[in-house]
Amino acid sequence: MRLLTGEYQHVVDNKSRILISNKLRNQIDVDEHGSSFYLVLSSNGILCLYPEKYFEQIAFAVTPKTIAPDEAVTFERMSFALASKVELDNQGRLLLNEKLRKRAGLKDDVTLIGVRDHIELWNSESWEQYISDNMSQYQKQMSQARQVVLQKQQKETELFKQEKA
Repeated sequence: MRLLTGEYQHVVDNKSRILISNKLRNQIDVDEHGSSFYLVLSSNGILCLYPEKYFEQIAFAVTPKTIAPDEAVTFERMSFALASKVELDNQGRLLLNEKLRKRAGLKDDVTLIGVRDHIELWNSESWEQYISDNMSQYQKQMSQARQVVLQKQQKETELFKQEKA
């Protein structure tokens, strides 16, 4: 799967539908991940949209072998009960499950963000506040990540020069 990236502002219409833009949908390989999605209430209360086949991998990754048996039962109950298999209509709109929408506190002005392997649906105001609250941390982390890559590239260049010598 390509990385799901970007932020897209939309409005939930009077029929509780939201457009999933072509720019975002085109980042998903339908052959690899399916054309349907799962709308899931995540651990942090944000509604997430997972490509069908990817969510199925996540759902079956937690087993009594990976966590305590009683925790596995809770995980199964919650993850399957709080997930809805959904399909986009011909215009690329998603019908939002009212119960999940209410639990997530999702209003009419929504920002969809690509987050590596899934799409998150945020109240636009909450998303802007999140950015404001976390921008300095992000900038620091991005700088550190870039330094790691640059150092790795420098080592590879030095090794290449040594092999040539």
